[in-house]
Amino acid sequence: MGLTLNAAAFRAWTQLCAGALSSARAEIDALNVFPVPDSDTGTNAYLTFVSGDDAVQAQPQDAGFDELVKAYVDGLLTGAKGNTGVILSQLVRACFADLSIRREVSAADVAQAFVAASDAAWAAVGAPVEGTILSVAKAAAAGATEAAEAGVDGRTVFARAARAAREALARTPEQMDLLRRSGVVDAGGRALVVVLDATEQALTGRVPEQVSAHVPQPIPVTGDDLSADGPSYEVMYLLEADDDRIPELRSALMALGDSLVVVGGERLWNVHVHVDDVGAAIEVGIAAGRPYRIAVTHFADQVARGPRLDRVVIAATTGTGLTGLCREVGARTLEFSREQPLTVAEMSASLREAGAGEIIVLPNNIRYIRQFEAAAQAARQDGIRVAVIPTHAQVQGLAALAVHDPGLGFDEVVVAMSSAAAHTQHGAVTFATEPGITMAGPVGPGDVLGVVMGDFAVIGHEVLDVAYGVIDRILSPAAEMVTVVLGDGADPQHADAIGEYLRVSRPDVDLVVYEGGQENYPLFIAVE
Repeated sequence: MGLTLNAAAFRAWTQLCAGALSSARAEIDALNVFPVPDSDTGTNAYLTFVSGDDAVQAQPQDAGFDELVKAYVDGLLTGAKGNTGVILSQLVRACFADLSIRREVSAADVAQAFVAASDAAWAAVGAPVEGTILSVAKAAAAGATEAAEAGVDGRTVFARAARAAREALARTPEQMDLLRRSGVVDAGGRALVVVLDATEQALTGRVPEQVSAHVPQPIPVTGDDLSADGPSYEVMYLLEADDDRIPELRSALMALGDSLVVVGGERLWNVHVHVDDVGAAIEVGIAAGRPYRIAVTHFADQVARGPRLDRVVIAATTGTGLTGLCREVGARTLEFSREQPLTVAEMSASLREAGAGEIIVLPNNIRYIRQFEAAAQAARQDGIRVAVIPTHAQVQGLAALAVHDPGLGFDEVVVAMSSAAAHTQHGAVTFATEPGITMAGPVGPGDVLGVVMGDFAVIGHEVLDVAYGVIDRILSPAAEMVTVVLGDGADPQHADAIGEYLRVSRPDVDLVVYEGGQENYPLFIAVE
């Protein structure tokens, strides 16, 4: 069965690729040790694909497939960042060169597109090296070819190519000793795998394995391993030049440095090279045509910073399960309990030691909001951007983390996380330990208390009855999901009972249950 390409699906695919790279950006940055350990490969790949997606979304809604492809590949080319971004732009450009909506795309067409992309990428690099994105691209092409020859359909060819790429990525440390000593796979190859996984998902419906939110830290290697004697500068520029001038330009730039990549065609080129003589590299471009958007990066400035993260999210957490949940989605955690509350000194230290230019704080407790804000004021004096999102409850913090996108700008992501937290109605179930008066009436030791948005609102004798009362008070007609977090020692059957209660009263609402492990509160409840 062949594939039929269309404009709507293409638009969705460009967004899917950019979103997947956004999720994997910090991970890929941390893998970056070759050719220069400047911790920006993931960011460069993401920005490259955002440039392509922006070009597509700027086209009229009635634009055809061929028009969108032209806008996309040109957007990738002109917006390509870094060595990996330039190579990825060439892979996509070559892949789509022969695909068309004028006929169904067969399995053989798909395989040929992969082969053409790999060949173009290898040809674009001045001195190709195994164990890089090029090796992963070549393996994907081989996997696609083998699948097509086996008689499978076009969608299966994509799936086999993506699988071959994942397997090739795992082999990159065997092909490059620097990767093996650093304990990482190739960063550029990982970026390509992310794109291929997104493509397979778009074509087959298979949801690829989730990108790990854990940011790997390469094992320190010696100065010799980091090619300290290599060129000092990265030079990039767009070039308007006749195609027949490019071979001479390649030769001249190869004589000046390394990591040369020249991609493009039809008088528009993207040039990337590492050199010591920046002026000479630009003069070569002037001799060939008209260079513009010239960008120069001094590697010493980037390497000296080390693998500094652009942004860190710090979450105050209680309970081993909740702490683990926050870490799984990439947050750094500060654990507290009733007996061991957080101190201002601990909060301040967490901000100082974050090693990031941007920090987002989730206090997850009303008592900690002002204290974190005080610590943030000191950090801001050191030039660090810090936002303290006023989360009063753990479940608000989970909702905020769910919408954190490392690819978005700081202000934009703070607004999104703040909105998610603010729109999360929250409650809890706990026990009274002594006599007292609450908004819901008098209570005695052992009474079950239902908390709604920070206030005691329900009193009862059974945990489930109080939980139902809390849910009824925070469950709005527009609600879509209820989250229940089970505390330390909570009865697991409570989750089943709440699920049955919702199936009867609100069958349109989904239920998500987590093991939180928090003390004193058998249930945290949230409604989104």
